[in-house]
Amino acid sequence: MNAPTANWSYPTSIRFGPGRISEIADACRTAGIDRPLLVTDAGLAALPITKQALDLLDAAGLPAAMFSNVQPNPVDSNVEAGIAAFRAGNHDGVVAFGGGSGLDTGKVIAFMAGQTRPLWDFEDIGDWWTRADAEKIAPIVAVPTTAGTGSEVGRAGVITQEVTHTKKVIFHPKMMPKIVICDPELTVGMPPAITMGTGMDALAHCLEAYCAPSYHPMAEGIAVEGMRLVFENLPKAVANGNDLEARAHMMSAAAMGATAFQKGLGAIHALSHPVGALYNTHHGTTNGVFMPYVLVFNRPAIEGKIDRLAGFLGIVGGFDGFLQAVLDLRKQTGVPNDLGGLNIDGSQAETIAEMAVVDPTAGGNPIPLTKDASKTLFEAALSGALDSLGRVRH
Repeated sequence: MNAPTANWSYPTSIRFGPGRISEIADACRTAGIDRPLLVTDAGLAALPITKQALDLLDAAGLPAAMFSNVQPNPVDSNVEAGIAAFRAGNHDGVVAFGGGSGLDTGKVIAFMAGQTRPLWDFEDIGDWWTRADAEKIAPIVAVPTTAGTGSEVGRAGVITQEVTHTKKVIFHPKMMPKIVICDPELTVGMPPAITMGTGMDALAHCLEAYCAPSYHPMAEGIAVEGMRLVFENLPKAVANGNDLEARAHMMSAAAMGATAFQKGLGAIHALSHPVGALYNTHHGTTNGVFMPYVLVFNRPAIEGKIDRLAGFLGIVGGFDGFLQAVLDLRKQTGVPNDLGGLNIDGSQAETIAEMAVVDPTAGGNPIPLTKDASKTLFEAALSGALDSLGRVRH
């Protein structure tokens, strides 16, 4: 057997801990930003934490404009409007502020503001990222206000192409934020449903990265510890939003999941992306719905790995015990058992199956994700028939 070879990259400078938002102006200056555009989503624009960030920048002599025309599942017109605002304000950098939508949109705006080619020329396909003028990419400071996507430590943004209703990944290495401020106090105001959804996103990132067949033991180790943090802290954060320790651990788990998933993702995300694009569902919650169905589907390829994972997490019963722990976590935190709980019907099952197999995450699934397999998984998650995917022993 030949020794394995791989290309690895790990995240950026992270300032972690309660109260670290006070360092936002220093972070901007360190990143080389004097005229920041703060990009966030419409729901966060009027909240006190956003005003606090803007006031801190203003008090330090870095008055920032705000762009908040960002949908929960951001679309290309949001990016185009943000680029126009960036250029009109003569900004020299972006503070990406919020959950996945604000972070992804902010990063893509910073990336695209200096480019002359259209957005979709930089989709994460092959070496398309090399088409960009790297010198024209504006610096980014990322400030997550949720604990799920981990986009603050990622080199890509997920944007929905409105014409095709397809989620696409825009990638460039210089989209990695130069500095991240992870302040768990900013997540205290998240309602239980958003805490649950973002937390399940972090778990899905760690789980799929762990199961992906590519060789990346560092990412795999991070994924394992990230899952431990989610299982131990997500129920606490959902039950008591003021539990700052649980919030902090979930913020760590989110960054760990995004660090780990450079190893790969899989069918959970491949199915969740088209469902979110077509039905505008919350991405993390959708991941949580699909999770046990994909686990059972992948069982022949991952049972040994999940047995080891269960042992590390202190879960008795190997694969079956881990599957039950996932089901229990979903029930405890309020994840719907099936897609009907997200108001999804079967009318677009064929389209979703077709979109899933070409999603960029599909290739990381431990078992090849065919159109028939995608449709079977979707229909099982729609009906709640977990046993239809294989014999599950409890």
